[in-house]
Order: sequence, then structure tokens, then C-alpha cells
Amino acid sequence: MKTTVDIPDGDLTDAIRFTKAKTKRAAIVTAIQEFNRRKRMAELTRHAGTCKDLMSVEELLRRRRKD
Repeated sequence: MKTTVDIPDGDLTDAIRFTKAKTKRAAIVTAIQEFNRRKRMAELTRHAGTCKDLMSVEELLRRRRKD
């Protein structure tokens, strides 16, 4: 999808540097993908420990020690 966006020069320069991208487009795509990945992970971690059917870390360690 083609979109025209006014991105502050300093932010774009940082994005290119941090992503080690060769083009502005690659830097922007990489930054967006990384942002989305982090948001997905944050959503998943909110659900951590909410499933009653899964054993806790403590229970797992207890079972491992018995073997």
C-alpha cells in the first residue's frame, strides 16, 4: 500500500541506524513489524497464568525433582 507520511528526519535517521536498513522503506517496514511483534507479545503476557489447566513453574520444578 502506498502512503505518503511526513516523518521527522531525526526519527527516520534513528530508525535506519537501529534497523541497519539500506533504504528508508526497509527501515520503516522493519520498525513497524517490530512494533507489532512487541504489542502481540504484550497481549500474550497479559494472559500468562490465566489458564487453570496448565501447571505452574513451581509444580513443573517439583515434578522434575522427583524423577
